[in-house]
Amino acid sequence: MPIFTDQLKRKVTISESPKRIISLVPSQTELLVDLGLGDRIVGVTKFCVHPEGFKEKKQIIGGTKNFHFDKIDQLKPDLIIGNKEENYQEGIEKLAEKYPVWMSDIFDLSDAMEMMLGIGEITGRSEAAQQLVDMIQKDMDYVPKKKGTSVYLIWKDPIMVAGKNTFIDDMLDRAGYENLVSASRYPELSLKELTEMNADFLLLSSEPYPFKQKHLDEFSAILPDSTIQLVDGEIFSWYGSRLKYFKNYISKI
Repeated sequence: MPIFTDQLKRKVTISESPKRIISLVPSQTELLVDLGLGDRIVGVTKFCVHPEGFKEKKQIIGGTKNFHFDKIDQLKPDLIIGNKEENYQEGIEKLAEKYPVWMSDIFDLSDAMEMMLGIGEITGRSEAAQQLVDMIQKDMDYVPKKKGTSVYLIWKDPIMVAGKNTFIDDMLDRAGYENLVSASRYPELSLKELTEMNADFLLLSSEPYPFKQKHLDEFSAILPDSTIQLVDGEIFSWYGSRLKYFKNYISKI
């Protein structure tokens, strides 16, 4: 039986080309569909919103942090695809006792490209995955105009931001923003700390917290010297095939 290595350096053994796939990560669900594997997907999370209407045709197995194991067992998957950050260790370990589980671990664009090729390999879609990676890489060779310093908010109460050692940080740089947050991962900031950073741009992401116009107005009053922008969180944080929209999006903001 073929043995594959995932991004956590785990060995994943499958008996044949998988025909009953469960995806535990929204961006990777979209990737699987774009690789032509939509008909093989039997289960997704409630957050798998792309392609539009796709999850309504599949079994919802819970969220990314809480799996319905009974529903997963009923689906009898021959491959489950997850992610270290978006899923939870206890649930993944429980699933791995029964099923082949391939895990991604994404910190930057190169990790995302490696993930796409790895999923293409384990699902028998290597050629399609390579074509997608080549297309995205060509777009990423584009050098954007430098926009200025930034802080990227992912949550409001408490204020949480994207720091170093995250995929978002890499995407901010590629979009022309200089991330002022020097701490790793997703630290909390007080309003005073945020104000003192005096960023050129305060970016309010559409996810996971759904920042809206009212939040933009609120922060504009607090930070009159900063440009406050609502940005598409999927563009900055989804590390699958949605990256093919990145260049066009950042050229307009």
